[in-house]
Amino acid sequence: MKKLLPKILLLITLIAPVFCMANPPVKEGEFYQITVYHFANTAQQELIEQYLKDAYLPALHKQKIKNIGVFTAIANDTAVDKRIYVIYPIQSLQQVLTIKENLNKDEAYKLNGKAYLEAPSKKPAYSRMENILLKAFHLAPFMNLPKLSSPKTERFFELRSYESPSETYFKNKVKMFNEGGEIPLFKRLNFNAVFYASVISGSRMPNLMYMTSYESKADRDEHWKSFMTAPEWKVLSGLQEYQGNVSRNEQIFLHATAYSDY
Repeated sequence: MKKLLPKILLLITLIAPVFCMANPPVKEGEFYQITVYHFANTAQQELIEQYLKDAYLPALHKQKIKNIGVFTAIANDTAVDKRIYVIYPIQSLQQVLTIKENLNKDEAYKLNGKAYLEAPSKKPAYSRMENILLKAFHLAPFMNLPKLSSPKTERFFELRSYESPSETYFKNKVKMFNEGGEIPLFKRLNFNAVFYASVISGSRMPNLMYMTSYESKADRDEHWKSFMTAPEWKVLSGLQEYQGNVSRNEQIFLHATAYSDY
């Protein structure tokens, strides 16, 4: 046995790295997929929401995908381009393809989503559908569900998009969130952030997006007042190294649907 021990140890040393590569631990953080449904009227909204509630979300849950958020834009009441947002975490980019492959095999999904999936060309389910892929920031590698006490449909979500004038400025803005201290400040002020992430594929790049959540619109406004007057922000926003790193800032106000996971 003593003679075999060195050989066994050598074998373990050789096999262990191979095993680790075949089953890599999830340490680098999540990816996120945001799907935006653009629509024009109530009939399209009802068709999209029926599909999401009865077909798409159950099918994703069947694939062990959790924390799927479905939101309607508050601006939908007056906007010509109305929107529904679906946001959920994925573990790898390969999973984007796997999800689609599994949906194609899911008979319950196809049956429950038939009205949407087979909508005629003269009465389409939406005006356009948009997909955005993101990678979580390294200091916020996983999604956090909001800790809120108000009813789900009354909660107020804010999805922010920060575009930068160049890739270099974009890296600088990401650094401002991480090493610069924006994420810790949001945490200290209890913004209930859901995620922070870099857009790796989308119509607007270079770009980062993040989502915060509140009990109400008034609660949101109070949080931002605290943020703008916080000593950390006054120092950080005044540093020369971070000047000019945002060229466009879009704020999207959202309400969760009754069937959203959060």
